[in-house]
Amino acid sequence: MNELKEPVLACPNDPDNVKLLSEVAGTPIQEVFIGSCMTNIGHYRAAAKILEGEGKISARLWVCPPTRMDEEILKKEGYYEIFEKAGSRMEMPGCSLCMGNQARVEDNSTVFSTSTRNFNNRLGKGAQVFLGSAELAAVCALLGHIPTTDEYLAIASKKVTPITDEIYRYLNFNEIPNFIEDGRVITKEEEASILQT
Repeated sequence: MNELKEPVLACPNDPDNVKLLSEVAGTPIQEVFIGSCMTNIGHYRAAAKILEGEGKISARLWVCPPTRMDEEILKKEGYYEIFEKAGSRMEMPGCSLCMGNQARVEDNSTVFSTSTRNFNNRLGKGAQVFLGSAELAAVCALLGHIPTTDEYLAIASKKVTPITDEIYRYLNFNEIPNFIEDGRVITKEEEASILQT
């Protein structure tokens, strides 16, 4: 790992088809998906910071936090507003494109996704899907292509690296006052019970 100097991507259409960013740089990207249960709230904060102040994105961007709790916190922290200003499509928390049967990309599009699988036709008919980080996904959405290593590092070092402590904070529901379950505020006793399960 300490020898890697650039991101590693899974390339179409097999999670084992792994290449370095420099090997696929310049590939046009039509659609980008930031979602799946493998993402955490820090990934969304970082992606939003990459897009902040940059105007409209060049590729269609789907944003789908894994839980309603993530969605609520991202809204309160102002990150949803950043995504919306960039022209992102905000999905209901859950699986969305990752599941492959709730939403679909355009036929035969080239996609960059943070999901865990890129098998044929999973995200859309004929879709060619690259897998990678949310930070790289945001850069792909911004530019409309897979960036060069230098492009990616320049953007990430300017927009993400200086504030890593701020954006990569984990979200622990037991630390959120009045955590809501099924539309109602849970009691401290119920919260303790949830934590024990």
